Amino acid sequence: MPLTLPDWTPKAPLEPLHLGWLAAAGIELAVLRLDLIDPLISGNKWFKLAPHLRDAAAAGGEGLISLGGAHSNHLHALAAAGRRFAFATVGLLRGAEQDTPTVRDLRAFGMHLHWLGYGGYRARHRTDFWDPWRVRYPSLHPLPEGGGGLSGALGCVGLVEQARAQLARLGWEDYHGWWLAAGTGTTLAGLVLGEAGAHPVYGAMAVPADHGVAQQVASLLREAGAADAGYRLLEASRGGFARVDEQLAGFIRRSEAESGMPLEPLYTGKALMALRQYVESGYLARGSRLLFVHSGGLQGRRAGLLERVGAQDAPRAELPGVIIES
Repeated sequence: MPLTLPDWTPKAPLEPLHLGWLAAAGIELAVLRLDLIDPLISGNKWFKLAPHLRDAAAAGGEGLISLGGAHSNHLHALAAAGRRFAFATVGLLRGAEQDTPTVRDLRAFGMHLHWLGYGGYRARHRTDFWDPWRVRYPSLHPLPEGGGGLSGALGCVGLVEQARAQLARLGWEDYHGWWLAAGTGTTLAGLVLGEAGAHPVYGAMAVPADHGVAQQVASLLREAGAADAGYRLLEASRGGFARVDEQLAGFIRRSEAESGMPLEPLYTGKALMALRQYVESGYLARGSRLLFVHSGGLQGRRAGLLERVGAQDAPRAELPGVIIES
């Protein structure tokens, strides 16, 4: 049966974040709490997913098929949405079969899983990758990894207006830019499109430069017919994706204790730590007001990365470099 579009437009609160290092530098920060929109369909994932659901419905599809790892926030949100809104979901997973809290949730939500191995997962960038899956699941709409693509970026455009509509509650008339973690660059591209040059968007890259974030953002903006401008990508990967060193873990614990806002180490924690480094370097002018995106992903904390920091040795840069200034 063709899927029916859910009548759900979640709103995220915009909340001030008070931390000693921000106050010392004269920087004000307000967090768009996407982690609070829903217990399961959390973070930026729904905003990227909703346009793909519209595409699937327009094509008469019955559900979505997508990719991710054994701790994937994207697959978790997709499976939870499929369960709640009664559409079929299939997940293509990286590596060999694993038993993780996320995988157990995927199965409980009714997602059908296929494990691709590592070579099979690397093939996802090939032009013919989806051909056999379209044959096997002709009624399912293929969804890019992480909910990416132009549709996913366009789904994030509305976050700009969500935040602007709440500025008066903070006593703000305006702000000086956005700060968020960049994994695929899809949400960042959406904010750049939504801003249309009005304010800069700073993307703290949670993955190394060779993951192609800069190229993906530029490609999305070209596809949207927009200028490749209005954003800066900053190094924040701390040596690789999903690596948590003792400094990052300690920073997250201290920040949570001081602010009461939960963080996770793959995206939001890295982005906030990078912000501190840039603030303390004088990169941002005193008196700046920034909007920070909490992109969710808290379910991934169940993997225990914060508790296993001793097994990893990610290097620390005193001040990450600017990768792209556009």
